[in-house]
Amino acid sequence: MKQTTIAKEVELSGIGLHKAVVVKLRLEPQEAGSGIVFYREDTAKTIELKPENVVDTKMATVIGKDGVVISTIEHLMSAISASGIDNLRIVIDNDEIPIMEGSSAAFCMLLEEAGIKELNAAKKVLVVKKAVEVREGDKFVRLSPADECKYSYEIKFDHPMIQVQKYEFVFTRENYKNEIGRARTFGFLKEVQYLRSIGLAKGGSLENAIVLDEHKILNPEGLRFDDEFVRHKVLDAIGDMTLLGTHFIGHYEASAGSHKLNHLLTKKLLESAENYEIVELSFDGADEKGAVLETVKV
Repeated sequence: MKQTTIAKEVELSGIGLHKAVVVKLRLEPQEAGSGIVFYREDTAKTIELKPENVVDTKMATVIGKDGVVISTIEHLMSAISASGIDNLRIVIDNDEIPIMEGSSAAFCMLLEEAGIKELNAAKKVLVVKKAVEVREGDKFVRLSPADECKYSYEIKFDHPMIQVQKYEFVFTRENYKNEIGRARTFGFLKEVQYLRSIGLAKGGSLENAIVLDEHKILNPEGLRFDDEFVRHKVLDAIGDMTLLGTHFIGHYEASAGSHKLNHLLTKKLLESAENYEIVELSFDGADEKGAVLETVKV
């Protein structure tokens, strides 16, 4: 199995969730081994996608370098992960990825428009070898060994429209498109009002988020899935796990997880070579059943 990039350059524009400014986003093909990199063309600053470049996780995953930041990368990165893309340059002209309609659907469509190009290099993945967990009170996130990439998520909210929701997701491109990609971000009206009072969520609206008051959903069209809330948490987690630097094989589990805990989990996993190994994916010519893992010495 070979590394990939996009077949052609594509772009879109939209407003940022927190500052409500129009942002232009462009995706550019890259050579094998380049990985995923961000570029702020208004400041001529390149920011690599890696845990040490995460500078904030309070309301979104924010990466930065030398005082230059790019906020709310998780929805875009979730879509890129689902596409299987290994190498890409993401160019924006402001400090926030557009929120679009609150899910990763627009980014999935953009990547479909771009197409996928195979490169002359073997695809590498991270295989989780040892369970790693991060806890904060009753909240936790965990990565453990598994034969496939899968996610198990549980959320608990004291709200009649959410309460306890659980979701099990086996990661494939088709499953993502059908089950996860259209799930929108959500927030509570009282929180939105507070965030706006401190200069955040200025671009938030019923057009790009599910908004709830104390009793009901305010969006007139309702939900896309009965359990859209937990599905979106899976979407976020997929985006956050791209900070590992490559696709992974393992079992991600969370109970009331967050961007902060996801960031700490990626850091903790990568702290020790005992926790993981990097392997190449190749196809055995005599066996058409699928990929064979071959250890890469790193």
